[in-house]
Amino acid sequence: MSPTPLILDVDTGVDDALALLYAAASPEVELIGATTVMGNVTVAQGASRPLVRDHEPFPVVHGERGLGHAELPVPSRAPSSRTAAQFLVESARDRPGEVMLVATGPLTNVALALAEEPRLPDLLAGFALMGGSYAQGGNATPAAEANTWVDPDAAQAVFRGFAGRVETKLPRCVGLDVTQRVQLSREGLASMVAPAPGSSIGTFLGDAVPFYIEFYERTHDFGGACMHDPLALALAIDPSMATWTSTRVEVEADGTWTRGMTVTDLDGIRHSPWPVGWEPEDNALVALDVDAPAFMDVFVHRLRSLVERQT
Repeated sequence: MSPTPLILDVDTGVDDALALLYAAASPEVELIGATTVMGNVTVAQGASRPLVRDHEPFPVVHGERGLGHAELPVPSRAPSSRTAAQFLVESARDRPGEVMLVATGPLTNVALALAEEPRLPDLLAGFALMGGSYAQGGNATPAAEANTWVDPDAAQAVFRGFAGRVETKLPRCVGLDVTQRVQLSREGLASMVAPAPGSSIGTFLGDAVPFYIEFYERTHDFGGACMHDPLALALAIDPSMATWTSTRVEVEADGTWTRGMTVTDLDGIRHSPWPVGWEPEDNALVALDVDAPAFMDVFVHRLRSLVERQT
């Protein structure tokens, strides 16, 4: 079976970079492109600001350059002359029903692509996202997860743009309430880099990931750094590692205290006699739980395999 063509839309931070490495190490997918969006640090490619708001970056989480203490070499290739939205649309049109899209940052690029091509949900083979928090509070605010908080208008547009599709075309939503259950410890990192710690990938992991782990040690009682974005990618490749429910998600764009909140109808209230304005169509497949040990085993093994290739 041929690998699935995959595009990753990232706001690179450390966990986005790890998702890119996971994609490179996964035989099930062919990484045909990566697009960038504002989020943790300011970027030049893709959308550099939310649809209608100012951008507020989060350098405390991933570092001023978005990759902890890592210093990358100058790229040997120039970025595409196309915008991220153009690349997403043209890739989907050129290969209808083939391309998988995984978005691990604010959904600005996806919203712009939808505005250009409303058929995008049907043209894609599938769409998965890391964003929102569907069964608990947030991390940017008590109500909102960071990606939806950065650009709630874009998230709102994307969820509404996918409404009413068949279940296989609904966004697979991997939220904070699930991603916080998968954490990369210092021991896991050591296992990844052990075959060749001085290699380019080993050095990058050793310089970038500890900064991210230290953030979680300062702010949370976790055993390591949450692997938000690698999990979203992994569940796009293998949804069987999670349990899912189809539902409807609305994003609060205007609330003073609830901006970016993903209000999720997990109990089917929209089908009750008092739906208070909710549309009945599903617009999301929401992850409810994950087999964290299974994911971590695959994740560590695949990134370790990249390091081993450099021995």
